[in-house]
Amino acid sequence: MFKKLLAAAGIGGARVDTRLHQSQLYPGQRIEATILIQGGEASQRIDGIDLSLMTRAKVSTDQGTRFNNISLAQWRIDANFEIQPGEVQEIPFRAQLHPETPFTRLPVRNNQSRVWLTTGVDIDLATDPDDNDSLEILPSPVLSHILAAMDNLGFTLSKADVEQGYLRTPTFTSSSGCYQELEFRPRRTAGLSSLNEVEISLVCDERTTYVLIELDRAFRRDGYISFHIQDLKKTLHLKF
Repeated sequence: MFKKLLAAAGIGGARVDTRLHQSQLYPGQRIEATILIQGGEASQRIDGIDLSLMTRAKVSTDQGTRFNNISLAQWRIDANFEIQPGEVQEIPFRAQLHPETPFTRLPVRNNQSRVWLTTGVDIDLATDPDDNDSLEILPSPVLSHILAAMDNLGFTLSKADVEQGYLRTPTFTSSSGCYQELEFRPRRTAGLSSLNEVEISLVCDERTTYVLIELDRAFRRDGYISFHIQDLKKTLHLKF
């Protein structure tokens, strides 16, 4: 009985470890993992397993800037079994990443974009054990083309972060509750430029990538450009 009380308080209780089959993924790609639940010092009943695809989003207010953890997707694995002391249960997990999952592998030092998978085990009358696993989200072919085009135009990616909120344009609206901003600045070797900064955001679905470009102009009002890309066989030309 004493061991059960300790396990209920999280001492000597069951542990969870999610082992990703592949930690480098693209937005919208299938993710596969094996969830290991290891029994503690007392038997405990497992009522379910909850997983969340998480990112960290920036919120700017009059009081300053803060970061909130945002859930991009959630999954529930129904389970109803009792795990014995020292026992190990392996549970397979498969799902699709949200198509708007922020990119994390980017050629920039100031990269504030983070993505991770959180796993929590629902244990009756006990402190839920959890596990966090970082994911590396690779640039899509469209983003790779955009990065190359901006480099050819004389711009360097200076910052990447995730903003809380929605992107809305006349042709598309984001759905995840946050969006990624990639900030580009002109290189000194590029000469005098009328642009102080270019911010680019991508909103992806299964077939189309929507792009919003914000132009921070030195001598005129800021401007916006939006378009979508479906066929990468067509040459991508960026011109400001």
